[in-house]
This record gives sequence, C-alpha cells and structure tokens, in this order.
Amino acid sequence: MNDDAAWAAVLARDRGSDGQFVTGVLTTGIYCRPSCPARHPRRDNVRFFVDGPAARSAGLRACLRCRPDDLARDEAAVLAAIATIRDAECPPALTVLAQTAGYSLAHFQRVFVRQTGLSPAAYGRALRAERTAESLSHAGSVTAAVYDAGFSGPSRFYAASEGRLGMAPSAWVDGGRGAVIRWAVVPTTLGPMLVAATAKGVCRLAFGENGADLAARFPHATLVAGDDAFAALLQRVIAAVETPGTGDHIPIDVRGTAFQEAVWRALRSIPPGETRSYAQIAAAVGHPQAVRAAGSANGANHVAVLIPCHRVIRSDGSLGGYAYGLDIKRELLARETSESGLKVV
Repeated sequence: MNDDAAWAAVLARDRGSDGQFVTGVLTTGIYCRPSCPARHPRRDNVRFFVDGPAARSAGLRACLRCRPDDLARDEAAVLAAIATIRDAECPPALTVLAQTAGYSLAHFQRVFVRQTGLSPAAYGRALRAERTAESLSHAGSVTAAVYDAGFSGPSRFYAASEGRLGMAPSAWVDGGRGAVIRWAVVPTTLGPMLVAATAKGVCRLAFGENGADLAARFPHATLVAGDDAFAALLQRVIAAVETPGTGDHIPIDVRGTAFQEAVWRALRSIPPGETRSYAQIAAAVGHPQAVRAAGSANGANHVAVLIPCHRVIRSDGSLGGYAYGLDIKRELLARETSESGLKVV
C-alpha cells in the first residue's frame, strides 16, 4: 500500500487496514492503528511503518488508546476461539471463550466481531448451518444429515435453521424442491438483468442470465413469473442498479459458509464510492492470510450490486475480476464515484 492509500485509510479509520501498517506521528512520538479513534494528526507529521517493531526502532511508542500491539494478540485469541468452536460438540459459552483468551466478556465480544464480522454465537450457528448444508448435499435423508451435523435431533435443527436457510432443508438435497421463486429478466442500462426472489428476499441478481440459467441452479424449485408484489420489489432493484449504493433497504435471501457470510457482510459495509482490496477484506473478516479465499467468497456472491462485490479491487489499484465483465464493474464504480471526483482506472 502506498502512502496516499495509507493516509486515505487513516482518514477513513478503516478497520480493514489494521495489521497492514501502523501510523507514526512524529510530533507526539507514538504509533497507532489506521482505525485509531484519536484526532487525526497533520499529514506532514505522519510516517507509515510496516509494523510496530519498525515503528519502535524509529523511536516511537505504542498508542495507549488504540493499542496497536494488541492486534496480534486479538487475532490469536479469535483464531483460538474459532478452533474451540469448531472442535466443540456443543457451542461453548461466551464466558468460557473470554476466560480462555484472558479478556472480559464485553471486550472479547467486540474483538471477535471486529475480526470476523460475527458474534461468537452467530459464528457457531453459521458453522453448524454450513456443516448441515454440506451433510444435506451428501446424506441420503434430512434426518441423517441432521445427526451428521451434530444436532441432537431434528427439532433442534429446525429451531436453529428457522429464518436462516431460506429454503426448506430438503431443498439443499434436491435442487430447490419445495421453494417458490418468482423471477423476471428486465432491461437496464447495464444490459439484461435477471432478478429472482423467494418470499424472504432477492436470491439471485445477475446480468446476462435467463430462466434456463435459473432453472439449472434450482432444477426442482417452482419458478413462476413475478406477481404484483414481485413487480414492486423489481422496481426497487432496478433503481438500486441504476443508482448503485441505494439498495441497502432491499431484502436478500442468500446463504453461504460462515466465511462467505463474513465476507459478504464486510462487502455490504463498504460505503458507496469507496473500494477495498481483497487483502483488506480478508483482514476485515479476521483472516489476513486468506486473500484468495476472500476473492473466492467475493466471486460466490449471488446478488450482484446488492452485495457490492464490484467495490473490491486489487491492492495495486487495478480492477481485478468481475463475473459480469469489467465494463459493468467500471460503470458501477463510476456511477458511485461521480460525485466524489474519484477516478476509476
């Protein structure tokens, strides 16, 4: 990251940049995380360092407010908690996780959410749902998958899955059987766009796809033309695409692995007109080394624009990839940045 990009991250107090560098303030002799809540220093008093040891070698000391040297400890604590959650037969209590990390309950909760985008309890639920979905895709019956995923019985599974899986559990085994999906293909200034939705929200938004593509994704779902209620939702989606950054209010119905959902949550937190690198997204979800995995999760997004994967670019400032072509990605970014004066390359 060059100095201009680093300074922009400091001004934005970008948590996704924490761990990538520290900000040294020469007049005060301290160094901070990019997200430090303290008042911003003058730019000409700032020097950027790759990490705390480099800053200390220059004679600076750690900020007592943002505690940049705690970042490694925080990451280690969260990784240890994730390992505990994954290995446990029953989700461990927050008190157990916090005590193991040596943190207070409130502080550990904040650290975990900052690193992963989910609370420990939500992470545990997402992990169990991920295991259930995987089991459902291989098991011969829903009941077998429920036990394979670690639930004590079907009633516990349905209680945990309600409002989360979107479709009936059997849909994960049988191509959407039991799900009703309303859909339409409409013209936009970016080209033909397919929009599909369950009763809970938009489950597919893609450019250049048609009903055959949707049927291939859900071969046993009931696909029907959109009714009046769907038409109203469709108009809101079209407006969000024509003016990207205005669709936060539109309900969506998408689910993925715990990691994918954390990435998608991070994508939705990027303000319109701003971009993040794949490395920043990986850091934002607590896995700074998982840059390729973050890219894969970005590409697995099923609702373009509403989950703004177009706002993720490469660390060198180039656009990177986009499922629907770089022309559409460039245009979406241009529309969002037109009023801010930022240049899209």
